[in-house]
Parts: sequence; C-alpha cells; structure tokens
Amino acid sequence: MAKILKFKPKLTESEKFSLVRSEAIYTGLALAGLIIFWLIAGFGLSNVDVKIFHLPLWAIMGSIGVWLFAIFASYILSHKLFKDIDLGGDENDK
Repeated sequence: MAKILKFKPKLTESEKFSLVRSEAIYTGLALAGLIIFWLIAGFGLSNVDVKIFHLPLWAIMGSIGVWLFAIFASYILSHKLFKDIDLGGDENDK
C-alpha cells in the first residue's frame, strides 16, 4: 500500500526558533512536574505504612513510580506537543 505523505510547509527561521523554544519550555515544565512528583511520591509517602513485596510504598513510588511518570510525560511530549519539522541543513551535508 502506498503511504500518504503529509504536506509540511516551509517554515521561516523565526518560526523554527519559536517552535523549538516552545518545545524547550514544555520539556522544562515536564521536568519540573517530574521533580514535584518525585518529591511527593518519595518524601510525601514516607509516613505511610504500606508495604509491597516487603518494600515501603515510598520506595516503590519514588523509583518505579517516577520512572512510569517519566515515560508518560515523554509520550505526551512526543505525540501531542512536539511537531516534526524540517530544520534544514541536510542538503549541504551530502
């Protein structure tokens, strides 16, 4: 089957820099969210007396929970917020 190619308009340099800047801001906000989740999941649950496989809940949420949160944030960033654009420069590299 033939793939349908999507038309990608040419962006000006200022539009490219604006898009890259917004993606950097989204990434910084995701990092801030990850740090806040880590603080709440690790230190916030330290007084909870729940154990899973003989490990305290704060240890699991502070490690595996943060890892899962990072995967979720990366998925949202890459599929919803980032845009695939041609930054140029490939023609001159060959």
